[in-house]
Amino acid sequence: MASNFWTSTHYKELKDPEEINVVHPIDAQRGISVEDFRLIKLHMSNYISKLAQHIKIRQRVVATAVTYMRRVYTRKSLTEYEPRLVAPTCLYLACKAEESVVHAKILVFYIKKLYADEKFRYEIKDILEMEMKILEALNFYLVVFHPYRSLPEFLQDSGINDTSMTHLTWGLVNDTYRMDLILTHPPFLITLACIYIASVHKEKDIRTWFEELSVDMNINAYGPV
Repeated sequence: MASNFWTSTHYKELKDPEEINVVHPIDAQRGISVEDFRLIKLHMSNYISKLAQHIKIRQRVVATAVTYMRRVYTRKSLTEYEPRLVAPTCLYLACKAEESVVHAKILVFYIKKLYADEKFRYEIKDILEMEMKILEALNFYLVVFHPYRSLPEFLQDSGINDTSMTHLTWGLVNDTYRMDLILTHPPFLITLACIYIASVHKEKDIRTWFEELSVDMNINAYGPV
């Protein structure tokens, strides 16, 4: 895996926010709105998390899978790339990329266990075929840098040793994957935004630390504050 974010494919793949929630013309013809598009991606993010929870897959793999899924739909339509198949396939691919390999048959088993709806039921061959399509949609760029990577270091450097605030910050980072932030902002900026929000919520004054980082307190990963 690349060790430098600024020379990585992740950095090269960052997009402007206005490029993200653009409904593909084929989907628009079916009546899918921008709000529908956002909700479908949120639902698929939750689907990935639920499936991973039952298989006992670590959070970093889930984050990578969600990132793959959201990247795919910046290029491909919901019509051509069925979300109910893309979501578990992204999890399958992320398991490989993050060296937490889970066999496709395990995924298929839990999908059938969790969902009675036939629309969710796919076989191993379906996942393997979709895997190749997703790889092509991602341009085979599988390296993902996550906010988790810098979070422990930033928390320690800021002098935060409050357990409840640490847990809150980790939870906020997890929640960012319910949006497209990982596609539009460097992961360290997302980390800092989460620490800032947690510090405000817990009434911890760490403005001096942010000033030492030369961080503009009026702009963060969530927009103006």
